[in-house]
Amino acid sequence: MAGHSHWAGIKHRKGRADKQRSKIFSKLSKEITMASKLGSKDPETNPRLRLAVQAARIANMPKDNIERAINKSETNKNLSYNNLMYEGFGPEKIAIIIEALTDNKNRTASNIRTIFQKFGGNLGESGVASHQFKQVGVIRIDKKKILDNEILELAINGGAEDCSSNGLYHEVITTKDNFYKVKLEIEKKNQEFISSGIEWVPLNKIALDKEKTKSVLNFLEALKDNDDVQHIYTNLEIDNNLAEKI
Repeated sequence: MAGHSHWAGIKHRKGRADKQRSKIFSKLSKEITMASKLGSKDPETNPRLRLAVQAARIANMPKDNIERAINKSETNKNLSYNNLMYEGFGPEKIAIIIEALTDNKNRTASNIRTIFQKFGGNLGESGVASHQFKQVGVIRIDKKKILDNEILELAINGGAEDCSSNGLYHEVITTKDNFYKVKLEIEKKNQEFISSGIEWVPLNKIALDKEKTKSVLNFLEALKDNDDVQHIYTNLEIDNNLAEKI
C-alpha cells in the first residue's frame, strides 16, 4: 500500500489475491490516466506519470494495461478525476490521512464517512490530523539491488535528508521539493524500487496491543477496498510479525 505507516507497505494477508490485484491495477490505471491528462504522455518528461508507470511495473501490471490507461486520457476527453484528501481518527484514536482520486466527490466522501462511522472513527475537517505528520519523499530499494555504501553515497550526493537500512530494504528520505533530484541521482545506479513517492510520515507512532491493532487493521482494510482511495497513512506502529499473525 515496510517503512513508516504507509498502508501500501503492509503485507496483511486476506486470501483475496486476485481481487486485490484487480483493485490495485484499477487504482494504478486511474493515476496513470490522471497524470497523462495533466501533462505529457511521455513518462520521461512527466514526473507524475513516470512515478505512476514505475508503480504499475512494480505491481507487475501488464504493459498493455499501462498503455491503455495512458491512451484513455485522449480517448475519453470528458473523463475528469479530482485529487482529494481526507483526515480523521480511526479506532483507538489513530490518526488517518487518506488520498483519493475520484470522478464523484459526493460519492467518495459519503463512502469514506460511512467506513469511519462503521468502525467507530470520526472523519474530521482539514488539518485535524495532518499536523501529526510531515510530508516527505520516500524511496525504498531492495537491499539485494544495491550495496549499503552505494545507496548512502547516492543519497548524500542527491541531498537526501536521511538514509537507513533494515533487513529487507534501504529507505531514503528527502524533502518534498528535493524528491525528484534525489530519485534521479539514485537512478544512475538503480532504477528498480520497492516504492517511491511523496508520503505523509507520522511525527510520532502509537503502539497498540494485538486486539486493538487488529481492529485498526480491519478498518484500514475496509478503506483500502474502496475504489477511490489511492493511499492511506496512519500513525499506528505495526510490528510486521504481529501483522502476519492477525
